[in-house]
Amino acid sequence: MSQIGRFIVVFKANVSSAQIDQYAYEVEQAGGHVLERFDHGSKILNGFSATIPDSFQAQLAGDTLVDYIGMSLTADTQCNPDPH
Repeated sequence: MSQIGRFIVVFKANVSSAQIDQYAYEVEQAGGHVLERFDHGSKILNGFSATIPDSFQAQLAGDTLVDYIGMSLTADTQCNPDPH
């Protein structure tokens, strides 16, 4: 059984949003879930964050249109007020 991790997938600059749509679809078909797209609006990065099964992550990593794949780190931003 394949493990699922959280990743940020960044594509090379010449990859279009339509091409990224196809990769996002393939992630979903492989059992993952695209969490956020970064290539729309502010275009922070040319890519997306997603949960991706290990087996499909290896396939993406070998794709010539993928610039890099990094682990997605999350931070707890909820503030707990001091009761004193």
